[in-house]
Amino acid sequence: MTRVFVLNGPNLRRLGIREPDKYGTTTFDELAALCRDAGRRLDLSVEVRQTDDEAEMLRWVHEAADGRIPVVLNPAAFTHYSYALRDALAQLTAPLVEVHITNPAAREEFRHTSVVAGVATGTIAGFGTMSYVLALQAVAELTAENAASQPS
Repeated sequence: MTRVFVLNGPNLRRLGIREPDKYGTTTFDELAALCRDAGRRLDLSVEVRQTDDEAEMLRWVHEAADGRIPVVLNPAAFTHYSYALRDALAQLTAPLVEVHITNPAAREEFRHTSVVAGVATGTIAGFGTMSYVLALQAVAELTAENAASQPS
């Protein structure tokens, strides 16, 4: 079973009460359960984490880099300005899928730029919490492809 980190940045613990017209009414705990359930169906061992602290996020990314652990990342506000996060993510050798509940390109102009996208394997945005399920499906496919291409 492949271990996967689902990492979430600032304010995502407030899901369900923070701007439900944009982010929906699903709580963070419900999102975490959704990710773990999707992971089980995909033969992934999913660890869901959330932090409002950039330094803690960097430690988690370093842990993933050292362990060659795939990452599904909703960087939240870090998306637009955290060059430290971008540099840490560049060290990953396993798949990295950037995920967003909303579509940043359809929102305020300052949200249109992602400093993370350039080092991500891909980005999934705008599908609500289903974005996470799609990201986990992508990780499952990518890790299966990588395993199949390795010499036996």
